[in-house]
Formats: sequence, structure tokens, C-alpha cells
Amino acid sequence: MMATEPMRTLLLLIAAALGPMQAAPKHLLYVASPGTRNYVEYGGVGLLVFDIDHGYKFVRRIPTWDVPAGKKPENVKGIAASARTGRVYISSLSSVIAIDAVSGKKIWEKKYEGGCDRLAISPDGGTLYVPQLEGPAWHIVDAATGDVTGVIEPKSGSHNTIYSADGTRVYLAGLKSKVLSVADPKTRSVASTVGPFDNQIRPFTVNGANTLVFVNINALLGFEVGDVRTGKKLYRVEVTGYQQGPVKRHGCPSHGIALTPDEKELWLADCANSAIHIFNATVMPPKQVTSIAARDCVGWLSFSLDGKSAYSSTGEIIDTATKKVKYTLRDEAGHDVQSEKMLDLVIDNGRVVRAGNQFGVGHQPI
Repeated sequence: MMATEPMRTLLLLIAAALGPMQAAPKHLLYVASPGTRNYVEYGGVGLLVFDIDHGYKFVRRIPTWDVPAGKKPENVKGIAASARTGRVYISSLSSVIAIDAVSGKKIWEKKYEGGCDRLAISPDGGTLYVPQLEGPAWHIVDAATGDVTGVIEPKSGSHNTIYSADGTRVYLAGLKSKVLSVADPKTRSVASTVGPFDNQIRPFTVNGANTLVFVNINALLGFEVGDVRTGKKLYRVEVTGYQQGPVKRHGCPSHGIALTPDEKELWLADCANSAIHIFNATVMPPKQVTSIAARDCVGWLSFSLDGKSAYSSTGEIIDTATKKVKYTLRDEAGHDVQSEKMLDLVIDNGRVVRAGNQFGVGHQPI
């Protein structure tokens, strides 16, 4: 039926009021490679981007480090991102690069004394804490320029770093220490510690209230729980129904631990058995409830921003509700991708509006 002139006028007025149609926000997964040691067979070299809304389809490869012919690339050690700056920051054994997440342009690259490990960024996007490569210190870095503005030195074998979501704490874990250092970003000094735990600390995570830490340690298929307020170790939790056995990498049975964003579950990596063990985190100590078989050694775990997907370092995307693998990451050549360094971003109208985290940190108080 033909529209009458008054109807056409009304439609034009409505269209003018609504303005031009805008594209829906893009949900993208950024995966740094080589993100499992320097194994190029799991994704080559670069920052790989996948479309979450379309089955994690490969979108593009952003250049990172140039690798001379005949040379092996350096291991990627960590990845962080900020919606405030719209940048992704990636650390290798020796340097950090800052990349514009939308354009793919490299903003800066800096090398740091003593090398680099798994870095973290402040919630306001202004500051990076960059651990030396198993050294005594963390470099405090201006995220805009890459310039070092300070140093903090726990002398713990600097390795993994988490910046709390409220910006009040920076958790500093060293490979050579049984104690987790907690720094005050205002004073740029260690304000407290948690532990000692039963062995040297490996990957760890923290709840949203900054009251509990969950740590992997050497020689344990499981994890330990610490109280941030008192500094004491609370619980030791061992996986049941599985044997520790030899591991392919990292030298510890569990190298990967993550809280779901709602903090109802704790997911634990098991390299020896190529498995993920899931615990009910609404009770303390967390209680083991089920396990998932993975296709390879699991060396890291994290979650999507909405908590609906779990990201395994094996390149498997797992539905957190059903506990089933729903996608596997593949690059532009169809090769399987694996990485221990990935996070998701939401890009709306050409700018980053939300940024995920390489660690499975909690968002809500337990």
C-alpha cells in the first residue's frame, strides 16, 4: 500500500530524530603469538584478532615484532589493554610494544633492563607495571610513552602482575618466592604481603573485593588460598581423581587459575592430564565439582568480559554454562592457534569501550 503524504512526512521526521544508523559494537578477541613459549606452529608471529560474535572467526593479523630470517622469535610474556587509551600492550622477553587496537599501528616499543615478563596496566590506562624477567624488580612505566618512571624491588624473581580493578593495589608474584607482595601504587612500594605459601608462587588470581588470592604453586596439582587482609594462608586444595604426572612445560602441574567474573566458580589448569578442573567458589575452601578434557597441556585460563566463555591456552573456547568446547581458534591458514596471552575488547564506533584481562580476576565480592 502506498504511503500517504502525511505518513511519508512522519517517517522522515522519525528518521531525522533517530539519526543515522550505527553499526553494532564489535566484540573481538586479541591473541598474542607466539603465546606458548616461542612455538610458531601455534599461530606464527603477531597479534591475531578474532570475531567473537561470528564464531571466533579470524579477522586479521597485526604485526608485532620483526623476526630476522633464520632467527626464532622471542616468547610473548604478557598482554594488557586499556579502554582509556585504546591500546594493547604486549611484552616479550626483552621489550614491550604498544599497539592501537583499532588501526593496528605500533605506537611505541621499549626495551627494559633485565628483560620483561607478564605486565599489568592501571584502570585509568596511565601506568604499566612491567616485571623484569625473573629478576629483582618491576619497572613502573608511563603507558603513553613507555618511559620508566620508577622501580619497585621485592627481590622475588619478578614474574606475574595483577593491577586491582579499583586501582588501589598491584599484586606482584615472583618465581623465587613463597610470598605474594602487594604494592601501593600511590607510594610505589610494597605495602603488605600474603603468605608464605607452601611453595614458590606461579599463576594466581584475586577476587573483586581484594580480600582473597588463589595461587598455583610448584609441585601442587591444585591451589592455595590466601587472605589479603591478614596476610595468612587459609587453605590448601588438591585435585582429586587425577595423578600429577610429568608436565610438558612450566615445570608445575597447575599453571593457570581463574575466577569466573561472577566469582561463582574457580577454574584450574592441569597440564599433566590435559584437563581443566572446576570448583564451586561460593564455599571456602572451594569444592571440586567437575572436570573438562582439553586437547593439549593447559597452561593458562581466563574469561570473556561477559563471563559466557572460558579461554583456554589450548585455543579452545568453552561455554561456561554447559562446560562444552564450542569453538577452536584457527588462523588465516586454518592452523590451530594456541596462546597463554589473550583478552577481549569491545569496539564501538571506531573506539575501544571495554577491555578484558589476561587474568581470570573476579568482578564481584564473594
